[in-house]
Amino acid sequence: MKNRLIAFSALLAFLAVPLAAHAQGKIGVINMNAAIASTAEGKKAMADLQKKYVPRQQELERLQREIQSDQEKLTKQGPTLSEEEQGRLTREMEDKQKLLKRSTDDAQSEFNTDRDEAVRRIGIKVVRIIGEYSQQNGIALVLDAVQVPIYFATKDIDLTEPIIKRYDAANPVADAGAPAATHPVAPSPVKKPK
Repeated sequence: MKNRLIAFSALLAFLAVPLAAHAQGKIGVINMNAAIASTAEGKKAMADLQKKYVPRQQELERLQREIQSDQEKLTKQGPTLSEEEQGRLTREMEDKQKLLKRSTDDAQSEFNTDRDEAVRRIGIKVVRIIGEYSQQNGIALVLDAVQVPIYFATKDIDLTEPIIKRYDAANPVADAGAPAATHPVAPSPVKKPK
């Protein structure tokens, strides 16, 4: 279904190019993802999200260290421990691994939801700026370079930078100089003892 939608979008774009050219309009290209992420508001939103999830990331890292410690204890002391104690430590470690996996999945899901909401909110405003810019500059068609395959485009039709500048001017943000952050990285899985 998604491939059909992309193919249909490409077909519409292909058909729209001659129509737009015939109507004496210009065509513009934008990298919508880069535009959203590069606005001052986008940078601040990502920095705020990263800050929001730091405590959860630290908790996941603490749990990861506990699991590694338990695994080392079981490996080093295993031969001297009773079978009952080995079984108890193994069950505790498995419970912690399950908790780590669930907590990591939950944190990633919540982060993705928050990030998607921020992108949606900013994206709505970016689309409005694109519409205004296009009308003011006689642009009949704007394509998202990420959504529609574009095999060649000159740099003078790339609207990403002018749109970012207009967006930032229309939507000033306090503390906009904060660096963009990436999503929290899940700790690497711990191998079960054999």
